[in-house]
Amino acid sequence: MTALILVLLLRTRWRNTAIELTFLGTRGEIKIRSRRHFRHSALLVRLGHARVMVDCGADWLDHQRRVDPTAIVITHAHGDHAAGLAKGAACPVHATEETWCLLRHYPVSHRKAICHRQPFAIDAVSFEAFAVEHSLLAPAVGYRVSAGRVAFFYVPDLASIHQRHDGLNGVALYIGDGATFFRSTGRRRDHNEIGHAPIATQLRWCQEEGVARAIFTHCGSEIVRSDARAVGARIRKLGLDHGVEACVADDGLTLALGG
Repeated sequence: MTALILVLLLRTRWRNTAIELTFLGTRGEIKIRSRRHFRHSALLVRLGHARVMVDCGADWLDHQRRVDPTAIVITHAHGDHAAGLAKGAACPVHATEETWCLLRHYPVSHRKAICHRQPFAIDAVSFEAFAVEHSLLAPAVGYRVSAGRVAFFYVPDLASIHQRHDGLNGVALYIGDGATFFRSTGRRRDHNEIGHAPIATQLRWCQEEGVARAIFTHCGSEIVRSDARAVGARIRKLGLDHGVEACVADDGLTLALGG
């Protein structure tokens, strides 16, 4: 796994603490994988005693103990985001009622139901779920995550964000869906968008909402099978075109928000 450490220093009047983020996995629901993008996308959020794992896909089924989370938060019920819970979990697991309905047969003892736009705290870290368009069968959310005055938005699978301004306003970092660069895989069904928004579209959202930095995970085959340097240059160029500092996450990438 990559040993790269990226530190984003942000001025704040709050105490000298930082949210540490580790990209445990960055691969989307595709068959191919690489050394840089080996496991299904998952994020570890650490602050104080909190070790919160966001998503736990099939690749993590027998590897939860390696992460040792104090809590797990799920974006939606697709297998690459939730099938790692098929044997249960040793910690509380937070998800929407729609997601719990789809995961009702999973032996998760400590189930926590969450609601859209109702923040909940895990130790000193606050999570707020925003509905996103992605799947009709497995309704998804993205999370605005904050501690003190530092916030980021995490949404590995989406076609669009409901209440986007509220979700992205004032965040230091957007972590988005890396399924494709320009080609939209989204389509409309029953007036709903399903699929994946391209990176270029998400960067436009960041530009419109004043988000200065973006990192992309849940990488599709367009990224995973390509040369890492070429991908990095392409993402940086796309970001510059939108006034956003942008890159692709590798498995193991660690960064700190705050200071």
